[in-house]
Amino acid sequence: MNESAEATSSLRRALGLLRILAAADPAGIRLKDLSEAAGCSQPTAHRALQDLIAEGFAEQVAGGKRYRLALDFFVLAARAGQASGLRDLARPVLLRLSATLHDTIFLLVRNGYDAVCLDRVEGPFPIRSFTGDIGGKVPLGIGQGSLAILAHLPEDEREAVIRFNIPRLLDRGFLDEAGLRIALAEARELGWVSLNTGLIPGMAGLGVPVFDAEGRAVAALSIGTLAERLSDERGPNVARILQREAAVLGASLNPFDISLRYPSRSLSSTARQYP
Repeated sequence: MNESAEATSSLRRALGLLRILAAADPAGIRLKDLSEAAGCSQPTAHRALQDLIAEGFAEQVAGGKRYRLALDFFVLAARAGQASGLRDLARPVLLRLSATLHDTIFLLVRNGYDAVCLDRVEGPFPIRSFTGDIGGKVPLGIGQGSLAILAHLPEDEREAVIRFNIPRLLDRGFLDEAGLRIALAEARELGWVSLNTGLIPGMAGLGVPVFDAEGRAVAALSIGTLAERLSDERGPNVARILQREAAVLGASLNPFDISLRYPSRSLSSTARQYP
């Protein structure tokens, strides 16, 4: 094989590995499985992987033998696709909801076992929340937005989060496992989470999941308000308003938006743009 043909073959192999990594579990794929899917030997796949790692398009999961797509791949894909990220797309939604409902609106995204507040718009009523300000995070399972995301994760991911987070929830005086499972089942049945538990006295909230084009719960829109403003009559109407906005937002998401995998990357620019 001449040099030009060999270079073309290597390029095609690397692109093929990128496609396999993109379709693999977000937790990563083993070299053995990767080479089998690519139809090449493990040493050949390993050499191509090292090239992708050197360019920042792939990474080896810390402490393991799995590989996954890396940050630079998502940056490149985002630039080639839709320019606006989740936070930029959601900002008008949050402003519109806050003006319509006269309450504080939150945008949360999943980050491993936690939910991170990527943005918020203040309403006219002073409130306290589990996440606090932009950049605050809570274990998945605490707060209405966090529960909305957790309830709609695939079952295996949801179970892994529950096992990891139950001690963290108990430390904060929140639900035990039985109570959490009841809340999650109710959230899946209703399509939203409404909380007025008294953990934050006088406060209440309601959250809905935001689904991407593949039906994955990647974020949540939630409202934080005074307990008396989220009555049994008002709650379902608020939920429908949030769901309508969440559906529009989800349909416009860029699947390669880095804020969906690396929310902390968006927080510094959030502070600069929306002080």
